[in-house]
Amino acid sequence: MQGNIMQFSLLTHDIIRKAVERSPDQLIVSRTLDGDVYQYTYADAYQRIQRLANGLTNIGVKTGQRIGTLAWSHYQHLECYYAISGIGAVVHPINVRLFPEQIKYIINHAEDQYLFIDPEFIPLVEKFYQELPSVKGYIVNCTQAQLPQTRLSNVIAYEQLLSEQQSYFDWQRFDSRQAASLCYTSGTTGYPKGVLADHYACVLHATVTGSSQFLDLSPDTSALPAVPMYHVCAWGLPFSAILYGCKLVMPGSRLDGASLYQLIEQQQVDKAFGVPTIWQTFYHYLQETDHHVPSLKLIAVGGATSPPALVEAYAKEYNIYWMGLWGMTETGPLATSAAPTPRVMELPLKERIVIQSSAGQPIFGIEIEIFDDNNKPLAHNGDTCGYLKVKGPWVVERYFNSEVKVCDDNGWFDTGDIATIDKSGYLRIIDRSKDLIKSGGEWISSAILENAALHDSAIQQACVVAAKHPKWGERPIMLIVVKPDQSFDKNQLRAVLAEHVASWWLPDAIIQVAELPLTGTGKLRKVELRKQYQNYLLI
Repeated sequence: MQGNIMQFSLLTHDIIRKAVERSPDQLIVSRTLDGDVYQYTYADAYQRIQRLANGLTNIGVKTGQRIGTLAWSHYQHLECYYAISGIGAVVHPINVRLFPEQIKYIINHAEDQYLFIDPEFIPLVEKFYQELPSVKGYIVNCTQAQLPQTRLSNVIAYEQLLSEQQSYFDWQRFDSRQAASLCYTSGTTGYPKGVLADHYACVLHATVTGSSQFLDLSPDTSALPAVPMYHVCAWGLPFSAILYGCKLVMPGSRLDGASLYQLIEQQQVDKAFGVPTIWQTFYHYLQETDHHVPSLKLIAVGGATSPPALVEAYAKEYNIYWMGLWGMTETGPLATSAAPTPRVMELPLKERIVIQSSAGQPIFGIEIEIFDDNNKPLAHNGDTCGYLKVKGPWVVERYFNSEVKVCDDNGWFDTGDIATIDKSGYLRIIDRSKDLIKSGGEWISSAILENAALHDSAIQQACVVAAKHPKWGERPIMLIVVKPDQSFDKNQLRAVLAEHVASWWLPDAIIQVAELPLTGTGKLRKVELRKQYQNYLLI
C-alpha cells in the first residue's frame, strides 16, 4: 500500500525562490574580478537569475543540455548555478586549474553547448576553441565595455545579455530526477570522469548538509566557502547556504591569507570552508601578521586528511573549531563530519583534537562500511583498516556517458580509500589505497607520516611517496617544503616523526624541495612524484 501524499518535485530554483520569500534582504557578498567587494540582496540576485534564465531560453538552451562554466567564485557564477539548472539544463563547472588538454577533453566529453567564462580564461580557451564542436557560443562574465578582443566566435557579454531580458521568469516544474549539475573528478589517475547529479540529490544534499547535524547554517551565519565553485559545486554551499538563509561571502579568485582575512574581518564571517592547504596558508598569514579573527568560530575542512598539529594550533591560538569532514566528487560531495556536538565539546582538548582531525560521522542518508579483501565487513573498533565503501541518495551509481555501474550488487561504491571506523561511527581515512606503502609485507600510511611532519614547526608542507627498495620492496621517502625564514634540521625532523609513528615507518630519505605540485582542488599530485622518485633508493 502506498501513501496518499502529493507527488511534488523539489528543484534547485525552489531554493532561491523560497529564500527570497523568507529573507529578501539577506546579503550575498562577492569579490569581483577586479578585486573590489560587491554586495546585493537575495531579492536582487533572484531578479538577475530570472533575467539569465530568460536569456538562456532566448539563445536556444534546451532541457538536458550541458552548459559549462570556467569561472572563479563570484556572484555571476552563483547566478549561473540557479538559472542553468532552473530551466532544466545542466550546470557544468569546470576545474580551471586542470591542464588545457584535460579541460578540452572535459568540454567535449560533456558536449557543452555554451561556455560561461571569466575574461582571464579567454586565452586558455583560444588555445583549443577550434576543437570544441559542440560549443555554440561564449558568454563572458563582464560588461559590454569590458569585453576583450578575442578569436572566439559568437561571444556575448554577460551583463549585456541580462540587460536585454525581463526580470520575471515562469519557472516550470519537472521531474526532480532531471539532471541539474555535472562535475568531473580531478583526473589524477587518468582522464577525469563525470558525475551527473539530479535536482533531487542537489536539494536533499543541501537540506541535510546545511542542517544542525552538519554545517549548522542559519540566517545568523556569515559563511565563506574558500572552495572554488568548480570543486563539486563548491561542496554544494551555493545551494545549502541560501536554502538556510545565510549571508554568503564569495572570495573570487583570491584565496591568499591577506585576501581571506580582509573578507572575514569585513563581513564578520563565522564559518568558513576549504581544503587543508588553504587553512595552512591562512594560519601562516595570521602568525606572520599577528592578526586575529574573533568572528571566525568554525572552519570545515575536507579534501585531504586533517593535520592534528594544525587542528590543535587553531584551537589553542585562535579558539577556532576545526571540523574535519570527508567526501569526494562521487559522493556529491559531503558525506561525514566531526561536528561540534555537546558531547565532543565537553571532551578534554587532547581527546577533542583526535575527533576533530578525523573525517567524522556519516550524516543522515549516508551509509559507510569498511571491507576486507574478500568483501567482508570489518569491525568498527578504530584500529582495523579496510576498504571504505559508501552508499546514499547523492552517491554516484554510474559515471556520465557510461552504462557500467560503479557500485556493487549491494549498492556499495568503493571510494579507493583505506579507513577505520570506531565504535561511535567516526571515520578516519588512513590513506588512498594507491598511496599506501608496502614495506616488507606491512603497510605504511603516507598520510599519517605527512601529518606527523607538521609537528615540526619548520615544516610548511610534506609529501610521502613510495620508492623501490632491493630488500623491503618499497620504502617511504619524504619531500618537504620549509617555511620561509626557517632553518631546517633533518635530525630534528626525524626525532619529531619518531614521537608519532613506529621507528620502521621513518622515511629512508628526506628531501627538501622548493614546492610540491598540487591538483586544482589542493591535493598533492602524487602520481607525478611517484614516477619521479620511484628509483631514488636504487641509485
